[in-house]
Amino acid sequence: MQTTIFDKIIAKEIPADIVYEDDKALAFKDISPQAPTHLLIIPKVSIATINDINSDNAELVGHLFVVAAKIAKEAGFADDGYRVVMNCNEDGGQTVYHIHLHLLAGKPLGWPPYQERLK
Repeated sequence: MQTTIFDKIIAKEIPADIVYEDDKALAFKDISPQAPTHLLIIPKVSIATINDINSDNAELVGHLFVVAAKIAKEAGFADDGYRVVMNCNEDGGQTVYHIHLHLLAGKPLGWPPYQERLK
């Protein structure tokens, strides 16, 4: 498996604005935020895509959602609401092949999240 920018952030080889860390996960501010709060929550173990999630790492993936809820409560936006998104592969918008949750908050988030021209 190829080393990603997230692996380098976990190893502290490159800086990130880290807002949460435990033995299983790391959360940091997205460098290109799409909402007033836009965090990335990553496992410290590399899993390339959603397609690579299995019963051996399902608990770890669940932990990412626990972290998202904890951050939302501690930051004070849990009651107002937030969005958690995980993209998969190119057509799904994934650009770093190390699974990660996008946690977005701080403004009303409409649906669909963006308008596209349907072919």
